[in-house]
Amino acid sequence: MFKVGDKVVYPMHGAGIIEAIEEQEILGEKRKYYIMHIPVGDMKVMIPMDGVEQSGLREVVDENEVERVFKILNGKESKMSSNWNRRYRDNLEKIKKGNIFEVAEVVRNLLIRDREKGLSTGERKMLENARQILISELVLARGLEEEKVETMLKGILA
Repeated sequence: MFKVGDKVVYPMHGAGIIEAIEEQEILGEKRKYYIMHIPVGDMKVMIPMDGVEQSGLREVVDENEVERVFKILNGKESKMSSNWNRRYRDNLEKIKKGNIFEVAEVVRNLLIRDREKGLSTGERKMLENARQILISELVLARGLEEEKVETMLKGILA
Protein backbone atom coordinates (compact mmCIF):
# COMPACT_ATOMS: atom_id res chain seq x y z
CA MET A 1 0.00 0.00 0.00
CA PHE A 2 1.17 3.47 -0.86
CA LYS A 3 0.33 6.66 0.98
CA VAL A 4 -0.12 10.30 0.08
CA GLY A 5 3.26 11.86 -0.74
CA ASP A 6 4.87 8.64 -2.01
CA LYS A 7 6.87 8.88 -5.23
CA VAL A 8 5.77 6.10 -7.55
CA VAL A 9 6.06 4.95 -11.16
CA TYR A 10 3.06 3.97 -13.24
CA PRO A 11 4.23 1.94 -16.29
CA MET A 12 3.57 3.55 -19.69
CA HIS A 13 2.87 6.90 -17.96
CA GLY A 14 5.92 7.71 -15.87
CA ALA A 15 6.74 8.78 -12.34
CA GLY A 16 4.69 10.97 -10.07
CA ILE A 17 3.54 11.65 -6.56
CA ILE A 18 0.42 10.27 -4.91
CA GLU A 19 -1.55 13.40 -4.03
CA ALA A 20 -4.69 11.80 -2.61
CA ILE A 21 -6.64 8.63 -2.03
CA GLU A 22 -10.27 9.06 -2.99
CA GLU A 23 -13.37 6.97 -3.34
CA GLN A 24 -15.03 7.51 -6.71
CA GLU A 25 -18.09 6.06 -8.36
CA ILE A 26 -17.39 5.16 -11.96
CA LEU A 27 -19.93 3.28 -14.07
CA GLY A 28 -22.00 2.67 -10.95
CA GLU A 29 -19.13 1.04 -9.08
CA LYS A 30 -17.54 2.63 -6.00
CA ARG A 31 -13.80 2.05 -5.72
CA LYS A 32 -10.84 3.65 -3.99
CA TYR A 33 -8.24 5.28 -6.22
CA TYR A 34 -4.77 6.68 -5.86
CA ILE A 35 -4.73 10.14 -7.40
CA MET A 36 -1.27 10.57 -8.88
CA HIS A 37 0.25 13.76 -10.29
CA ILE A 38 2.93 13.26 -12.93
CA PRO A 39 4.99 16.49 -13.04
CA VAL A 40 6.54 15.79 -16.47
CA GLY A 41 3.65 16.63 -18.76
CA ASP A 42 1.55 17.88 -15.81
CA MET A 43 -0.83 14.92 -15.87
CA LYS A 44 -3.18 13.47 -13.25
CA VAL A 45 -3.87 9.73 -13.22
CA MET A 46 -6.39 7.71 -11.18
CA ILE A 47 -5.20 4.21 -10.30
CA PRO A 48 -7.65 1.75 -8.72
CA MET A 49 -6.22 0.63 -5.38
CA ASP A 50 -7.55 -2.89 -5.88
CA GLY A 51 -5.70 -3.12 -9.20
CA VAL A 52 -2.26 -1.99 -8.05
CA GLU A 53 -0.65 -5.42 -8.48
CA GLN A 54 -1.75 -5.71 -12.11
CA SER A 55 -0.92 -2.08 -12.88
CA GLY A 56 2.77 -2.48 -11.99
CA LEU A 57 2.76 0.60 -9.75
CA ARG A 58 6.07 0.71 -7.87
CA GLU A 59 8.31 3.06 -5.88
CA VAL A 60 10.76 5.39 -7.64
CA VAL A 61 14.32 4.04 -7.78
CA ASP A 62 17.01 5.07 -5.30
CA GLU A 63 20.39 6.69 -5.97
CA ASN A 64 22.24 3.37 -6.51
CA GLU A 65 19.69 2.35 -9.11
CA VAL A 66 19.99 5.76 -10.82
CA GLU A 67 23.73 5.09 -11.23
CA ARG A 68 22.91 1.71 -12.78
CA VAL A 69 20.54 3.46 -15.22
CA PHE A 70 23.37 5.78 -16.28
CA LYS A 71 25.67 2.77 -16.82
CA ILE A 72 23.02 1.16 -19.04
CA LEU A 73 22.64 4.39 -21.03
CA ASN A 74 26.43 4.53 -21.50
CA GLY A 75 26.58 0.86 -22.50
CA LYS A 76 26.63 -0.82 -25.87
CA GLU A 77 23.52 -1.66 -27.84
CA SER A 78 21.97 -4.97 -26.86
CA LYS A 79 20.86 -7.48 -29.47
CA MET A 80 17.73 -6.37 -31.29
CA SER A 81 15.76 -8.02 -34.03
CA SER A 82 16.37 -6.66 -37.52
CA ASN A 83 12.65 -7.16 -38.17
CA TRP A 84 10.95 -3.82 -37.45
CA ASN A 85 7.70 -5.35 -36.20
CA ARG A 86 9.43 -7.79 -33.84
CA ARG A 87 11.76 -5.08 -32.52
CA TYR A 88 8.81 -2.75 -31.93
CA ARG A 89 6.86 -5.43 -29.99
CA ASP A 90 9.91 -6.35 -27.89
CA ASN A 91 10.56 -2.72 -26.99
CA LEU A 92 6.89 -2.06 -26.22
CA GLU A 93 6.86 -5.07 -23.89
CA LYS A 94 9.88 -3.67 -22.02
CA ILE A 95 8.21 -0.28 -21.61
CA LYS A 96 4.93 -1.84 -20.44
CA LYS A 97 6.73 -3.74 -17.66
CA GLY A 98 7.76 -0.43 -16.11
CA ASN A 99 11.27 -1.60 -15.22
CA ILE A 100 13.49 1.51 -15.42
CA PHE A 101 16.50 -0.55 -16.52
CA GLU A 102 14.59 -1.98 -19.48
CA VAL A 103 13.21 1.46 -20.37
CA ALA A 104 16.79 2.79 -20.30
CA GLU A 105 17.81 -0.05 -22.66
CA VAL A 106 15.02 0.88 -25.06
CA VAL A 107 16.11 4.54 -25.05
CA ARG A 108 19.77 3.64 -25.59
CA ASN A 109 19.09 1.06 -28.31
CA LEU A 110 16.69 3.25 -30.26
CA LEU A 111 19.06 6.24 -30.09
CA ILE A 112 21.91 4.08 -31.41
CA ARG A 113 19.69 2.69 -34.15
CA ASP A 114 18.53 6.20 -35.05
CA ARG A 115 22.14 7.37 -35.47
CA GLU A 116 23.09 4.33 -37.56
CA LYS A 117 20.02 3.63 -39.71
CA GLY A 118 17.27 6.03 -38.73
CA LEU A 119 13.94 5.20 -37.10
CA SER A 120 10.46 4.69 -38.45
CA THR A 121 7.75 7.08 -37.29
CA GLY A 122 6.45 4.46 -34.83
CA GLU A 123 9.89 3.85 -33.31
CA ARG A 124 10.59 7.58 -33.12
CA LYS A 125 7.35 8.04 -31.17
CA MET A 126 8.27 5.08 -28.95
CA LEU A 127 11.71 6.61 -28.27
CA GLU A 128 10.15 9.91 -27.22
CA ASN A 129 7.66 8.13 -24.95
CA ALA A 130 10.40 6.01 -23.34
CA ARG A 131 12.58 9.12 -22.87
CA GLN A 132 9.71 10.93 -21.11
CA ILE A 133 9.08 7.95 -18.81
CA LEU A 134 12.79 7.77 -17.99
CA ILE A 135 13.08 11.53 -17.42
CA SER A 136 10.00 11.59 -15.16
CA GLU A 137 11.51 8.97 -12.86
CA LEU A 138 14.97 10.54 -12.81
CA VAL A 139 13.42 13.93 -11.95
CA LEU A 140 11.80 12.46 -8.83
CA ALA A 141 14.69 10.13 -7.94
CA ARG A 142 17.24 12.95 -8.04
CA GLY A 143 14.96 15.84 -7.03
CA LEU A 144 16.00 17.87 -10.07
CA GLU A 145 14.20 20.04 -12.61
CA GLU A 146 13.11 18.36 -15.84
CA GLU A 147 15.42 20.56 -17.96
CA LYS A 148 18.44 19.62 -15.85
CA VAL A 149 17.70 15.89 -16.25
CA GLU A 150 17.22 16.35 -20.01
CA THR A 151 20.61 18.09 -20.22
CA MET A 152 22.23 15.28 -18.21
CA LEU A 153 20.71 12.67 -20.53
CA LYS A 154 21.87 14.53 -23.65
CA GLY A 155 25.40 14.57 -22.23
CA ILE A 156 25.35 10.86 -21.43
CA LEU A 157 23.82 9.87 -24.75
CA ALA A 158 25.94 12.19 -26.95
